[in-house]
Amino acid sequence: MPNPPEHSRFKPGQSGNPRGRPKGAKSRSTVIKRWLEAMDKGKNPMTGEVEEMSVEDKMTLALIGKALKGDTSAYKALMDSAYGAPKQEIEETSTQVVTRIKWKDE
Repeated sequence: MPNPPEHSRFKPGQSGNPRGRPKGAKSRSTVIKRWLEAMDKGKNPMTGEVEEMSVEDKMTLALIGKALKGDTSAYKALMDSAYGAPKQEIEETSTQVVTRIKWKDE
């Protein structure tokens, strides 16, 4: 790709997006991680005791509860989180197609 003409290049220290996200602003993932780590009291469905746990712990326990009641999408989400989702690779030749499932640990 050819270089742009000299007159269209940014000068040193000049931003290409001057009204973009301000410096120091937190990204969405940073904010979400902070709230998932927030601590709260809740009843642990496994032990039946009220204990201090993170919002992420409470969500995971709720997902486990749904899976135990037969929710297959909750089960799949838990298994993919714990062991990684299988990747499907397709190898193609001129006469046949071979499909191989590759697990995260391979």
